[in-house]
Amino acid sequence: MIISRRSLLLGTLAAPALLSACATTEPKNPPIPAKVAELPPQSPEDPELDARYGAFEDGGHLVPAVPYKQIDPQYLRQRVTDPTGEMPGTVVVDTSKRFLYVVEAGGTAMRYGIGVGRQGFSWEGDGVIHWRQAWPRWKPPAEMIGRQPELEKYSIANGGMEPGVMNPLGARALYIYRDGQDTLYRLHGSPEWNSIGKAVSSGCVRLMNHDIVDLYERVPYHARIKVFQAPMPQPQQPDTSLNAA
Repeated sequence: MIISRRSLLLGTLAAPALLSACATTEPKNPPIPAKVAELPPQSPEDPELDARYGAFEDGGHLVPAVPYKQIDPQYLRQRVTDPTGEMPGTVVVDTSKRFLYVVEAGGTAMRYGIGVGRQGFSWEGDGVIHWRQAWPRWKPPAEMIGRQPELEKYSIANGGMEPGVMNPLGARALYIYRDGQDTLYRLHGSPEWNSIGKAVSSGCVRLMNHDIVDLYERVPYHARIKVFQAPMPQPQQPDTSLNAA
């Protein structure tokens, strides 16, 4: 079987028609190559990236194109050699490097660039993605409304902000629980593409709307997630010395 360079780097989400079905169908994990070598960064002139980060319609919302040439190429979605050592299907967030990984079979991972807000630095450890929502409402917490009274109209009591491309939670949100309790930690989309790779003033872990839709398709309910605030530890290598038991 011949695997093209384009399929190794770019994964799925090749056409807007596929995206428009995301809001109503249960995600299925795409087939993963058995063995993939890490490849050089993608060319900023790659026409496939024009399609990947171009405008698309989803759930009745028109998501604008992302000017990806203005983003550091390392933060564009790409398949890499898995650096986590976790089981396939695990989501790993490395806040220090601004990367999120979905571990795949065969020693690879799909890597996404992220932006990390104040709440994104407030929690770490193991959890599960207990709830997922397409085009969620945004309901700012009371402490945020206290700092910005103009947000009162979006409070929980008032029903939150309507879903849409300018909603701070973007096109998708994944909610993290531990021991049956909501951690208040979220993975979500964002219209602010220029915040990817940066520490920002508010929110948890944000991805470009194009990438959160792709992530939502790959990650089912109750997927494991690990969040690291310190630099992510390197996976342990097996002891191959002659004295090993």
